[in-house]
Amino acid sequence: MLKGKADKTNLPSRHVTEGPSRAPHRSYFYAMGLDEAEIAQPFVGVATCWNEAAPCNISLNRQAQAVKLGVKAANGTPREFTTITVTDGIAMGHEGMRSSLASREAIADTVELTMRGHCYDAIVGLAGCDKSLPGMMMAMVRLNTPSVFIYGGSILPGRLNGKDVTVQDVFEAVGQHQAGNMSDAELEVLERVACPSAGACGGQFTANTMACVSEAIGLALMNSSGAPAPYQSRDQYGEASGQAVMNLIEKNIRARDIVTRKSLENAARVVACTGGSTNAGLHLPAIAAEAGIDFDLSDVCEIFRDTPYFVDLKPGGQYVAKDLYEAGGVPVVMKELRKAGLIHEDCITASGRSIGEELDDIKGEADNRVIYSVENPITKTGGVVGLKGNVAPEGAIVKVAGMGEDQQVFTGPARVFECEEEAFEAVKARQYKEGEVLVIRNEGPSGGPGMREMLATTAALSGQGMGKKVALITDGRFSGATRGFCVGHVGPEAAHGGPIALLEDGDMITINAITGELSVDLSDEVFAERKANWKGPKETIYASGALWKYAQLVGSTRLGAVTHPGAKKEKHIYMDL
Repeated sequence: MLKGKADKTNLPSRHVTEGPSRAPHRSYFYAMGLDEAEIAQPFVGVATCWNEAAPCNISLNRQAQAVKLGVKAANGTPREFTTITVTDGIAMGHEGMRSSLASREAIADTVELTMRGHCYDAIVGLAGCDKSLPGMMMAMVRLNTPSVFIYGGSILPGRLNGKDVTVQDVFEAVGQHQAGNMSDAELEVLERVACPSAGACGGQFTANTMACVSEAIGLALMNSSGAPAPYQSRDQYGEASGQAVMNLIEKNIRARDIVTRKSLENAARVVACTGGSTNAGLHLPAIAAEAGIDFDLSDVCEIFRDTPYFVDLKPGGQYVAKDLYEAGGVPVVMKELRKAGLIHEDCITASGRSIGEELDDIKGEADNRVIYSVENPITKTGGVVGLKGNVAPEGAIVKVAGMGEDQQVFTGPARVFECEEEAFEAVKARQYKEGEVLVIRNEGPSGGPGMREMLATTAALSGQGMGKKVALITDGRFSGATRGFCVGHVGPEAAHGGPIALLEDGDMITINAITGELSVDLSDEVFAERKANWKGPKETIYASGALWKYAQLVGSTRLGAVTHPGAKKEKHIYMDL
C-alpha cells in the first residue's frame, strides 16, 4: 500500500475522510498534526487497556508506540485509544471482585463504540490482565474488522530463598500466616519480592491462559505472547503486529475469517494441554458468541477431556510463563499437538498464513522439562475437566492439573455458605471439617452480581494444608491460581433457581473428575419439595449502577455469561455499513 494512496471505497474511514462534506471532520485531523497523505490512508485503532491499577497493564502504553510505528511503516494511520481494566489481583477477596467479569463486557463495548464512532478500519488490541484479553478479542470478532491481538507480556518471577515465587505464593502465605506457620516479618519479605516487574501474573493463570489462546485461535502473531513484559524485544512483536494488520486490510481478512469453530477447538486444546485456567471455559464461549458460533462450556470440556496435559506450569506444576517462553512457547506446544493430530492446521492466522504454514517454520522441540512430548504427557487427559449431574444440569468445571487420579474423586457432606465472605470467615476460624464439601452459592454472574473468584478462600485452605482434604463447589468462579479440588461455574446458578440453591448442610455430594459427575444423593421428589419452598434469589445491595445493569442482562455461564445476543441476531456487520 503506497503512502496516501489507499482505496477507501469499502473502508469505514471513508465516512470521516472523503469528499467535500467531510471537511469539518478533516479539520479535526489537521488539528492533531495529520497531513493530507495520512488522512487518505486506512485508520487503524490501536486500543490498549493501559492504566496504573496493576503491573499487568503498566507497560501497554509503551508497547502501543511500537505498534504505531509498524502501522506507519506499512502506510497506515494509527489512532491510539485506551479502555478500562479491572485487575483481579487487586480486586480479589472483597466487593471489588464483582467488577471483574462485568469489566470484560465493558471493555468489549467501549472498544466497539470507539471503533464505530470514529470509523476505524482495523484494530490492533493490546491487553494485559485476565478479562481484558477476552474483552479485546470479543470486540474484534464483534466488529469483524481486520484485527491483530497482542499480549502485554507476563511478569518476571520473584526469587526468595533460591526459589521462584509468584503472587499465588503470597495468597497462599496468607493462609500460612493465619495458621501461625509464618511470621509477620516473613510475610512482609515475601510480599516485597514476589512481583518484581511489569507484566501479568506469571503462572498459567487466566491472563497467560488467554494469551496462549490468542496465538492458538489465530488473532495474535505466533510466539508474540511469550516474552515477559519488561523485555524490550516485545517491541519487535508490536511493530510486526502493526504491519500485519495492514496486510490483513489489503487482503480483506477479518476477525471472523480467523475465529472459526476449528480455531476455537485449537484454542481449547492449548488451554487443556497447558493446564490453563478454568476461566477459559467462560471466555471461549463468549468469543464464539460474537462470531455466531455454537461453542459452549460442554463443547470446551469435551476437548479438555481428550487432550493430554503435557506442559508443566503453575499452579498445578512447577514453571512460569518466562520458562515456557524460553522452552519455545506456544508454537512448540502446538507442534506437539500437531504430532498427535490434535490441531486444525488449515485455520488462518493474523499473519495471513495458516497455522500449518506457521508451524512448519518453528524449529524448536519439546525440552521434556517445561514442555513434555505429547507421547509422554504428565497425564493423558486435559488439566481442566467438565462435570455434570443433578447439582449442575448445565455443567460445571474443575482444574485437575497436578492432581493424581486418587485425588479426583470426592464424596462428603455439604457445608453451605450463602456468599464467599461467609466461607472465608469460616475457613479463617477453621470452622469446617476435613472431608466436607464447602458449597458457596449466590456468587453467579447475575446473583453475585459479577461471578467473583474465590481465590482468597481456596488459597487460605491451601495455606492451612487443607487443600486436598476438603472440596469446594460454587456458582462463582475460581482464579487461574486456584488449586485443590475446586469446582466452579455450577449452572444454573442459585439466583436462577439452580439445584445449588436448594442444597442443605449434610447433603452427600459426589464429585468425580474421572467420570465427569457432580451429584448429590437426593431424589427428584426431595428436590421438587425444596424448590416449592425456595424463597427466591438472595437480595443483593446492587439496586442501581453498572452491576445492577449487568445482573439484568447477563446470560447463562454455560454460554459464556454474555450480555447481548451476539452475531446470531445481528442485522449488519460494522465493516460493511
